[in-house]
Amino acid sequence: MDTQKLVDQFRSNFPILQSSVYRKPLVYLDSAATAQKPLQVIEYEKSLYTTYNANIHRGVHYLSEQMTAIYEQARQRVARFIGAKSASEVIFTSGATASLNLVAYSWSEAFLRAGDVVLVSQMEHHSNIVPWQMAAARRGAVVRAIPITDSGEIDIEAYERMLQYGVKMVAITQASNTLGTRPDLKTMITLAHKHGAKVTVDGCQGVVHGGVDVVELDCDFYVFSGHKLYGPTGIGVLYGKSELLEAMPPYMGGGDMVDKVTFERTTYAPLPLKFEAGTANFVGAATMAAAIDFLEDYSALMEYENTLLSYATEQLQSIAGLKIYGTAPSKSPVVCFNVEGCNHYDIGMILDKMGVAIRTGHHCAQPVMDRFSVTGMCRASFAMYNTMSEVDALVSGVDRAVKMLR
Repeated sequence: MDTQKLVDQFRSNFPILQSSVYRKPLVYLDSAATAQKPLQVIEYEKSLYTTYNANIHRGVHYLSEQMTAIYEQARQRVARFIGAKSASEVIFTSGATASLNLVAYSWSEAFLRAGDVVLVSQMEHHSNIVPWQMAAARRGAVVRAIPITDSGEIDIEAYERMLQYGVKMVAITQASNTLGTRPDLKTMITLAHKHGAKVTVDGCQGVVHGGVDVVELDCDFYVFSGHKLYGPTGIGVLYGKSELLEAMPPYMGGGDMVDKVTFERTTYAPLPLKFEAGTANFVGAATMAAAIDFLEDYSALMEYENTLLSYATEQLQSIAGLKIYGTAPSKSPVVCFNVEGCNHYDIGMILDKMGVAIRTGHHCAQPVMDRFSVTGMCRASFAMYNTMSEVDALVSGVDRAVKMLR
């Protein structure tokens, strides 16, 4: 099947993409914030609620046993998807933010000491900055920023120098949600391990655009969210090497994460339940696994996203005064830009009235805005359901907006 037919087939699975806004066909270019959901995933979620809805692990009745099996099969599916050695290294959370907070809290309680250093890159989402700042403040450690270049790439020489001074953790994105940069994670992780540091990777923007093999990468922790992966909101994943997870204290206490509870002493359940206190989002986990199946059915379209990105970049640069932020090679399908003399928010508002949905603002990455001396940016992010004609709609819309604002 040729690429265009495959794109059309993929796109046909998303009912919302056939809708209109302000009497204009919807052009959805905000998948980096949340991806749309295919009908198969929506219907599967509905089927779970109408056939097997029951709390997991605790019940001996039929529905509970069936839903428990589906939940644990979802864990195994995620483990295969990311290349984990064992399903017990996969922790279900409410999202990547919860996963990062879990790591920052529990790992720091076990391993971070006063005077230690946590390195966080300048291109990180707030979710991969603030939890480390909170952990450092609690433990008496220090957070330092890994600088990035004007093209939005990691300054690898500066990074290697910084590793020499008491670094215990490196927190780094797989793909920037603003600049699109894909850091050389293999090199960064190898260097970190050489200096005795661990590495946490935020895979939210990377796992959906190329995937990951956590064993080959050799990261210590890896996180992502279901809703950017064509799956539901409210579900996420934390992968961690078993020896680290075993040594870390629980992040939350409650049901399902315990072995035995008395008023004198509580012992904890083995991995992965040790970190899954309370009623799990079992339907969300199972539905995310279905979304992974759906995504992998269309893995041949991954290269198409790069074609969209190249075309959008080329066309946007034809607009006078437009500046693109993040020009690293092999970037993810995200274009952040500003136009001289125009406010990013105003451009976004005008595009919205044309049916074109983009993101404006600081994108929960204020240090990136500070690095490039701006208050915000316009962001168009692409997915496999987007088309060249939608790129044309974006470019003509920006051009029209600029003429109106100037």
